[in-house]
Amino acid sequence: MQVSVESTSGLERRLTVAIEEARIAQAVESKLKEMLHTVKIKGFRPGKVPLKVVKQQYGGQVREDVVNEVLQSTFYEALSQENLHPAGAPAFSTRESTPGAGLEYTATFEVYPEIQLASLAEQKIEKPSVEIAETDIDNMIDRIRRQHVNWEASDAPAEKGDRISIDFKGMIEGETFEGGEGKDTSIELGSGRMIAGFEDGLVGAVKDADVILDLQFPEGYQATELAGKPVQFTVHVNTVEKAVLPEVDDAFAKKMGVESGEIDLLRKDVLENMELELGKQMKTKLKEKVMDMLVEVNKIDIPKSLIENESEALRNQMVQNLSNQGLSETDVNALRPDMFAEQAQRRVRLGLIMNEIVKENAINVEAENVRALVEEIARPYEQPEEVIKWYYADKRRLGEIESLALEEQVVQWAVEQAEIVETKATFDEIMKPDTTHNDLNNVKDRPQ
Repeated sequence: MQVSVESTSGLERRLTVAIEEARIAQAVESKLKEMLHTVKIKGFRPGKVPLKVVKQQYGGQVREDVVNEVLQSTFYEALSQENLHPAGAPAFSTRESTPGAGLEYTATFEVYPEIQLASLAEQKIEKPSVEIAETDIDNMIDRIRRQHVNWEASDAPAEKGDRISIDFKGMIEGETFEGGEGKDTSIELGSGRMIAGFEDGLVGAVKDADVILDLQFPEGYQATELAGKPVQFTVHVNTVEKAVLPEVDDAFAKKMGVESGEIDLLRKDVLENMELELGKQMKTKLKEKVMDMLVEVNKIDIPKSLIENESEALRNQMVQNLSNQGLSETDVNALRPDMFAEQAQRRVRLGLIMNEIVKENAINVEAENVRALVEEIARPYEQPEEVIKWYYADKRRLGEIESLALEEQVVQWAVEQAEIVETKATFDEIMKPDTTHNDLNNVKDRPQ
């Protein structure tokens, strides 16, 4: 077997393999002899068919099968010989293999990049320092109160924060459209649930009022056939309701699980939960900063095939999510893999870098770290032990946790290499959701 490798462009390689005829002929001969025991040909008793007859009748098909088998086996032999690691499926090109001519083919594919990890010694990672103030606890209790709000009917004009029930009909160029009508639809003004201008246009409306809203669908609206189009809504206000928040008293404390009804104990419970959530969020944000740093300092080429595969996977995930939310088939089909290329590129780059860190530093998943993560996930459930058993009962589920644990160990490794700079931050600043990072794994298949 003769092998040659050519670097065509970037990470692409062209592998040319030539196989001598003797190897193919020997394999063909061997397969034909095996057939002598089982082949059935009219005029001959089973097991008594001459090899020459079998060759005449089956030789062509057997050679074709052997050529395919030899191509596959020699391809992997050649990869091993040349120490090549393909990223994605190869594209094969073969010359016609006629008897006596042997086999020659080329395989074109991308390889994984060689990664030289950058030093983190000069890198700085900001780590927020947060103290939960009494006002933070007050604000959290107010949020809890809003979750237990009572609504009272009112004849006063609607304000932001009020809840209204409406009937509405939307018209585009005098025609109704799918999803443009609603009956007894409940909206909390200021929630941002409706398109821009809809909720603002109902501020000041009273019960039984009729309101005309001339608006425009946003350019990036999810229903692409409506995006950017002017629309007129005719709205009838059925009811206006004002929010009545519960008083922070012993009855409220008992409702929140404090049996004695003591407000101080309620505040203590709220503080403990805030500290727990703060710890989780700070860990997540530190992880995000480390990931950003790793991507920034390690400039590597990425196989296009891996980006394409990841883009397709992200698209399929989004299609599944949107389908579950009831979006139309037209809207779902409008999603193209290239829309996810930027996110896919980051995820692939980050995965390659982290794999190299794990390999170069011999980082292994620690069983105690996996257990700690499972217990953390199980903690909010009424029967955490059952949740823990659920994870440990399935290798795939536990494998997802092991991946998260490995990520955390990589983060810890990076933190130890870099310089940590503490910065002051408030509780609300840390707890504010960050929608710019989508490359961290999410644990799936949690028990409901």
